[in-house]
Amino acid sequence: MLTVVDRPVLQYVVDEAREAGIEQFIFVTGRNKAVIEDHFDIAFELEDTLEKRGKTGPLAELRAELPAAGSVSFTRQQAPLGLGHAVWCARHLVGDEPFALLLPDVIIKAERGCMAQMMDVYRDNGGTNVIAVEEVPAERTDQYGVVEIEGSGDVFDVTGMVEKPKLGTAPSNLIITGRYILTPRIFGMLEHQEKGAGGEIQITDSMLTLMREEGFKGLRFKGRTYDCGSKIGFLGANLAYGLDRADLGPELRALASELMG
Repeated sequence: MLTVVDRPVLQYVVDEAREAGIEQFIFVTGRNKAVIEDHFDIAFELEDTLEKRGKTGPLAELRAELPAAGSVSFTRQQAPLGLGHAVWCARHLVGDEPFALLLPDVIIKAERGCMAQMMDVYRDNGGTNVIAVEEVPAERTDQYGVVEIEGSGDVFDVTGMVEKPKLGTAPSNLIITGRYILTPRIFGMLEHQEKGAGGEIQITDSMLTLMREEGFKGLRFKGRTYDCGSKIGFLGANLAYGLDRADLGPELRALASELMG
């Protein structure tokens, strides 16, 4: 819920999903996260104040971001047991359908959203699993899930993956970015998944199991990632999105130039 410029990080991620045509949203949260649920509800007091003050622009923007009734669901992950476990917690809400998984602390600035690009790959390849990937320097591969690939270009087969490999052992320098399209069979794998790296249930391990039965495509998407779970990523996102705003960009650019001497 930290704001990038003037909107929560989470809102950027939801907007990316909506652009891709997603209509149903499931949030896996934990304790003390009720503010997330409130954010996607009608703010009666705020709307009333804006209306009385004639703030028609902000009021219209607020209402435009409100999800349709019944399109948002919430479930709890009672203990921090890893991303794989968080996904498994949503199994009954997702049901027997393919789904998109977006990590809410990663925003991707792109002319066309990363998830919309992934949906193209999904449709063009008969509804296969899709993973968004990007390049990082080899010395940083130990911080991420890394894929092994077959083929070249922007779309290719993913033949393997490893979570946070030791330096010098990574199969490539292509990391999983935090955007996935997965078939519902992943829930069966997660049901019996043992703890992996970091003592957590890693979705990477279950995807490896699923990979023996179903294909996976990797997409080298067009866009820039900002990991708002890190301080530098969060600051970078504020700068990038601020500079892109017509009402803020010129002043922010001048201020940045002044501060940098």
